[in-house]
Amino acid sequence: MKQLFVLVFFIVLVSCKKKHIPEKLIKEDISYLASDELNGRATGTEGEIKAANYIANRFKELGLEAKGTEGYLQKFNFLPKTNPHEDTKYVSMNSDSTITGTNVIGFMDNNANKTIVIGAHYDHLGLGGDGSLHRGGAEIHNGADDNASGTSVMINLASRLYSKNTNNNYLFIAFSGEEIGLLGSNFFVKNPTISTQTINYMINMDMVGRLKTDKTLAVYGTGTSPRFSQTLNSMKGDFKLVERESGIGPSDHTSFYLNDIPVLHFFTGQHEDYHKPSDDSEKLNYEGMYAISDYIFSIISDLNETDKLVFRKTKNERDDVPKFKVGLGVVPDYLFDGKGMRIDGTREDTPAIRAGLQKGDVVIKLGDFEVTDMTAYMLALSSFDIGNTTKIVVSRNGETIEADVTF
Repeated sequence: MKQLFVLVFFIVLVSCKKKHIPEKLIKEDISYLASDELNGRATGTEGEIKAANYIANRFKELGLEAKGTEGYLQKFNFLPKTNPHEDTKYVSMNSDSTITGTNVIGFMDNNANKTIVIGAHYDHLGLGGDGSLHRGGAEIHNGADDNASGTSVMINLASRLYSKNTNNNYLFIAFSGEEIGLLGSNFFVKNPTISTQTINYMINMDMVGRLKTDKTLAVYGTGTSPRFSQTLNSMKGDFKLVERESGIGPSDHTSFYLNDIPVLHFFTGQHEDYHKPSDDSEKLNYEGMYAISDYIFSIISDLNETDKLVFRKTKNERDDVPKFKVGLGVVPDYLFDGKGMRIDGTREDTPAIRAGLQKGDVVIKLGDFEVTDMTAYMLALSSFDIGNTTKIVVSRNGETIEADVTF
């Protein structure tokens, strides 16, 4: 009878044991991070500090080990740039002339000898200023897509990876200072809180909140390890991938690539609200973000049994970009894979608006230049100066339209 009682007690105890259920709180996290309360999360501001503390608390709730230098936080001080051509100078002491950024770092220790870094920047533009495309006075730039979206998907992955794919440890980093020069990620790789020699690869998510109906997803860094392309394509499901091999780009994965770490960067494309006050949470595709989280989880799962990935240097695609003095004033559709350069949005009082160009137009000729892709478009622009007038030809709903454009 005593043995039976012990058996029944054990069964009840096991059945009552809390089962880990991955969270579905992407919308809730974004609602706070992209709220007016945080005043645009500019680096070093009270709003960014509130965001950092919120992320640290979320990491704590998920059982992540604090891996900053002050609990979950890794602070760094720097001098604001006075010359845009100079590198940012980090300083050891805080003073009236410095700005303090704050990375937020949590660690999932599976007692493995390899670690995957999963990162996203959480800072934004505050009330505007440098980097803003808003024409007008100071206004809160909530940065829902840029990059509350990536930060919230990162937190979702922290929930999902609990006791899963345990051949790796996981280091989750919310980076500060991305908008002003990848400062937080650059500081981390120079002042890491784990050995960078143990980092297997790095996943970065920056602007993953606007997945379109055709499910086009850009993935950068696919050439930084020979294994990536095979895994990405075998796991993609109904995603339409736009692959870019280079490990260099305008987001935090670059800092890790430059330290010989394989990287993957996920991006759903630019839009008319980019770097404007109108980048708000109600415009995001939440189902799309969960689909991207599923996809990244499947990639990690596929790579879980592999040895440490081989790093491979890639060509810097930015070296092929010509310099130009003029622009149309449009938001290019970087995910377009057809012939030409598709316009994803137009800005007020620009050459594009004055020439009658519209969202969805595909530029196929500029002056004497055939525009076959983004590089050809930029090469064409580089041949013009301010004040020049030329012909532009676009395809609109199957019709070819010609107009005069003055830069």
